[in-house]
Order: sequence, then C-alpha cells, then structure tokens
Amino acid sequence: MKMSLEGDKVTKMATTLNGIAEEDADNGVSSVNFGSSEALEQVRKLTDVGTMTRLLHECIAYQRNLDLELETLLSQRTDLEKKLNNLQKNAEVLEIVKSDSDSMLSNVRSTCDLADQVSGKVRELDLAQSRVYSTLSRIDAIVERGNCIEGAKKALETEDYESAAKFVQTFLKIDEKFSESDDQREQILDSKRKLEGIVRKKLSNAVDQRDHSTIMRFIMLFPLLGLEEEGLQVYVNYLKKVISVRSRLEFENLVERIDQSHGRDFVECLTSLFKDIVLAVEENDEILRILCGEDGIVYAIIELQEECDSRGSLVIRKYMEFRKLSKVESEIISYSKNILSVGNVEGPDPREVELYLEEILTLTQLGEEYTGFMVSKIRGLRSVDPELGPRATKAFRSGSFSKVVQEITGFYVILEEFFMVENVRKAIKIDEHVPDSLTTSMVDDVFYVLQSCCRRAISTSSMNSVLAILSGAMNLLSNEYQEALQHKMREPNLGAKLFLGGVGVEKTGTEIATALNNMDVSGEYVLKLRHGIEEQCAEIFPAPADREKIKSCLSELGEMSSGFKQLLNAGMEQLVSTVTPRIRPVLDIVGTVSYELSEAEYAENEVNDPWVQKLLHVVETNATWLQPAMTSPNYDSFVHLIIDFIVKRLEVIMMQKKFSQLGGLQLDRDARALVSHFSGMTQRTVRDKFARLTQMATILNLEKVSEILDFWGENAGPMTWRLTPAEVRRVLGLRVDFRPEAIAALRL
Repeated sequence: MKMSLEGDKVTKMATTLNGIAEEDADNGVSSVNFGSSEALEQVRKLTDVGTMTRLLHECIAYQRNLDLELETLLSQRTDLEKKLNNLQKNAEVLEIVKSDSDSMLSNVRSTCDLADQVSGKVRELDLAQSRVYSTLSRIDAIVERGNCIEGAKKALETEDYESAAKFVQTFLKIDEKFSESDDQREQILDSKRKLEGIVRKKLSNAVDQRDHSTIMRFIMLFPLLGLEEEGLQVYVNYLKKVISVRSRLEFENLVERIDQSHGRDFVECLTSLFKDIVLAVEENDEILRILCGEDGIVYAIIELQEECDSRGSLVIRKYMEFRKLSKVESEIISYSKNILSVGNVEGPDPREVELYLEEILTLTQLGEEYTGFMVSKIRGLRSVDPELGPRATKAFRSGSFSKVVQEITGFYVILEEFFMVENVRKAIKIDEHVPDSLTTSMVDDVFYVLQSCCRRAISTSSMNSVLAILSGAMNLLSNEYQEALQHKMREPNLGAKLFLGGVGVEKTGTEIATALNNMDVSGEYVLKLRHGIEEQCAEIFPAPADREKIKSCLSELGEMSSGFKQLLNAGMEQLVSTVTPRIRPVLDIVGTVSYELSEAEYAENEVNDPWVQKLLHVVETNATWLQPAMTSPNYDSFVHLIIDFIVKRLEVIMMQKKFSQLGGLQLDRDARALVSHFSGMTQRTVRDKFARLTQMATILNLEKVSEILDFWGENAGPMTWRLTPAEVRRVLGLRVDFRPEAIAALRL
C-alpha cells in the first residue's frame, strides 16, 4: 500500500516536471534524456542554476521511477524462480529426448544406407533377370522359328495345309518381335509362297466344282496367311457365282414356259433370288466376320446387290413384257382421250387390270421388304468403315433394280387410276336400291373402290404413287360422285311427285330420303377414308416431310366432307320446302285464334284445343311417314327444319296479337304441348328452338310490368334471354292491361 502511494507521488512529480520541461522547451531550454550516454555531456555544459535545479528534480524523479520499476520486478521474483525451476526440469527431459532422437537418427541413417545398398542390388538383379528372360525368349524364338520352318516344310510335304499355315503364322508373329536371321525368314517366306500357291489353286478348283466343304477348308487358311481381303473377295465371288447360277436357271425356266406362266411365277422367281441373297449373308455371317469383321459383311452385301440389280431387273422387265404393260398404258391413254366418243375406243378390262395391279404390288413389296431388311442389317452393324455404310445404302437406292422398280411403279399409277375411275363410274352407273339399306349401292361401292385403291397405293411405299392416287380419288369425289349425289334432288316438280294427289307417295319419298341418306353417309365415309389413310401412311412413311405432304393432300378430304354436308343441308331444305306448304294452312288458322281470354274461354280451350293438335296432326301426317326411310341424323335434321319453320311463323303471328293474362297462360300451355310432342319425334333437343316463344309466354304471364325485373339481368339465374330489351318491351305491350308508361319506364 505504501509502495503504491509513493508510486502515485512519483507519477505526479513526473507530470509536473514534464510540464516545466515543456515550458523550458518553449523558452529554448532542452530536456535531458537520463540514462543515455549524451546526458552526462549535457549536464557538464549547464551554466544556468534554474536549469540545473530543474534537471536535478528530473533526475530525482527519474531515479525514483527506476526504483519503482525495480521493486515491481523484485515482486515478481518468486514467480520467475518457479518458472526457472520448471525450465530446468524441462531441460533435463529435453536432454533425454535429444539423446533418444540422436539415437533414432543414427538408426534411420544406417537403415537408409542399408536400403540404398539393397535396392541397388535389387535393380542389378532385376536387370540381370530381364536380360536372362530376354535371352531365354530369344533362344525360345530361335528354336521356335526353326521348328516353324521345319514344321512348315513337313506339313507341305504331307499336304497338311492347315498346320503349314499355322507354322507360317507363328513364325511371322515371332519375326515381328525378333527379326534377326534373314536366312530363316527367306526359308519361311518361300514356304509361305508355296502354300499360297497351293491354297489358291485348290480353292479355285473347289469353286469350279462347287465343292463347298473344300472351299470352306481353304478359305479359312487365308486369315492365317494374312490374306483376309483376298479371301473375302474370293469367297464373296463364289457366293455370287452360286446365286447367279441358280437365278439364271430359274429365269430360263420361267422364260421357257412363258406361255403357260402367270404373275405368280414371276413373284416366285424374284422371291427365290432375294431368299438366296439373304441366306448367303445370314448363313455366312461367321466366316465373313472371321475374314474382315463387320466390314466383310457390308462388302458381301454390296457385292451381292449387284446380282440383285442384274437378275432382279431381268425378272421385272420380263414381267412388264409378259403383261404388255406398255401396250396397256397406250390403250388407257387412248381410251381416256376418246372417253366422250361413242364406241370408238374400248379400254382394257378392269378385271385384268386389277390382276396386274395385285401382281405389281406384290413384286414391288418384295423389293421394298428385301431392301429394308438389308439396309437395316447394315445400320445394325456398329464397327463398320464410315465410307462403307453410305456406299451400301446408295447401292440399294440408286441401283438398276431400284430404277426398274420405279419404272413399273409408273405403270402401276396409270393402271390404278384407270381401275379406280372405271369402277367408280361403273358403281355410279349401276346404282340401285339395296334391300334393308337406307343408302343405294353406289355409296358403299364407290368408297370400297377408293379405299382399296388408296391402300394399295400406300402399300407400294412410293410417295409419288400415293399422292397421285389420292389426287385422282378426290377428283372423282368432287366431280362425278358429287354430281351423282345431287342427281335425284335436281328432278323438276319434286314436291308434286312427293305428294301426288295430296297424299305422300312412298316410292318417291323413299327415293328422296335415300338420296339424302347418300349425302349424309358419304360425308361420314369421307372422314373414315381420311382417318384410315392417315393411319396407314403413318406406318409406311415415318419421315416428317412425307407426313406433311400427306397431311396437306388429305386436308382436301376434310373440306370435301363439309361440302357433302352443305349439299345435304340444301337437299334437306328442298325437301322441307315441299312439306311446309301443307303445314302453312294450319298456321294461318292460328292467326284467327284470340288470346284475350276470359276464364270461361280459357277453360273451353283446355277441353277443345283450338289449333295445337291440328298442327301436330298435320306434321305427323306429312313428316313421320318418311322416318323409316331416313337415317337418324337426317330425320332429326328434317324435323328440326320443320320446327324452325313453325316457330318462326308462330313468333310472327303472336307478335301481332293482344293478350290477357289468361291468354299468356294459354300461350305457355300451347308452347309446352309443342315442345313435349316434338321432343318425342327427334333424338336432339328441341327446347332451344322454342326458347323465344316460351320466354314470350313467361312475359305475358306476369302480374305487373315491374315483375320482369325479377327475371332480367342479374336476376335471370340460369336462364339465357333470347329476346332483346326492345323485343321484351314489345311483348309487354301485347298485354291489354299493361300501361305503356310503365313499360317505357323500365330500365332493361
């Protein structure tokens, strides 16, 4: 505590002296840095007593400060001594650690030196061992080379060509690693040349004799002799020769009996050719891979395709000659040009043409299936030379066989168009009523012909053929067939014939109904035809560009269906126009009926209906007799058109009348009776037809004008108003008891 107080005094004194020193410094007197070597020199130079006194005080303060610091340090002596003792103990431990580490270092160094010595010896041993192995391998190679030379010579002498080839192959593999003795190499190469000559000769003789087992024996030696490509060429040429001989014999047999032949013989001849080529590739897959891998398979396919181009083209051309397709084409062209002439030129028999079409389709399908199989096989190979794939595909798509197929496809299009046109015209010409059918024979016959022709065209896999036949089909539908559909409805005085003597003529009614049914069913058949073509084309033509072409062409069929529906609507309106004059007199009676009813009159109308039942009876008499002859959609349309006529006429009549509230109730009852009856006559709803008339009755039933607001605008609920605000005011004005001022004041 005492030490602390003295320390505070020294601090205060030092602060005071520092203040004096600062003042002296301001007066030009510098302060002395006690404890430095320059302080003594500065003190000796002092001459001013005041300065000396000041510096003395500073010195005393400095000394006291030192004393204070010494006392502070001495107070820490105990802790320092403890730490020194600990350090001394630690130093002893460190000495032990240092001694152990030095010993360990010595051991590690000695171990390292020993390891270096051992690894050096190991490297020397490894080098020596590798040299020994190399020497032993070389010795083995020398021995083996000698054995190969001797073995090859002995094998040749004993005609063991397989062993000789293996000895040659083994020698050449050894020679790649250890090429030393030119003399040995010459000996083995001499044996190799002799063996190659023997193998080539033997193989050639076997090929000439078509000795397949011998051919397989010697062809397997080519890879052992490093002659894979030569072996592949020889073997593929052999396969081509076998196929060529067989196809030539079959073709010659076909030509010899050409007079007794039929189209099936050509199909069988072409099928046999394709089968031989496919089997040649499939059954020899292993040997082709042994010779040149997957490239060998592609090479064989390309080479064998030449045989297809040669022999396949001959078969197709002979068929075209056999069926005289050029002559048939000329006859069709002449017939088409002189179609308007009477009896001058006769076209080919469509039945024969159909036979030709089926034969052509079969031949082209065979070619397409064969080509598709081969191309898919090539694409299924993974490790093929990049140049071989496109080359192979080109061989199929631009070869002579592909060109002759295109040629016969051109004949097909001309024959198919002729067949389609003639059969459609024949179907139209022999159109007749079919028992238990609502349509005539023409409809089913025409669409059957069109569907068959289009399917056959798609089966050719030729986009040009498909587009040509589709175009012809649409021309027939839009011209001759459409004209035939309208023929009956264009007869003059159709109404008079329908109600001869005021009574419905069943025969005429059936004819008219059937004509309308033809239009209705034709519209549906067009859509079915389009859907069927789309599905079949999707399978045959997967390419997006081809699909777009088909889609663009088929869009006209959709428009054609709409056109048939328009014809149907026009025909239906024509039919209705023959019926409505027989309904109009009853509607004229409605104009004479009063709706300003008293309670007695209202009750009387409930017992004796003034006009509704008469109207319904007339409709039943003049319309329902046609129902059995009509399709359901047509009869529904017929009834709805009659309803349209009746409702429009009733709305006009009712707008010219005056109503009491009971009259409004009477109109509501009349409207309900009409809705109820007509709902039973048709499968389609009729309420929307009577919506305006029903809403008029609702308005005329109101107690007062303002009640309309309970049903108008936001208060309408689920009801949709068919009357405009002006019409609502006009209907309210029909009530004899509603004031015009109240009606005019309504905000609708």
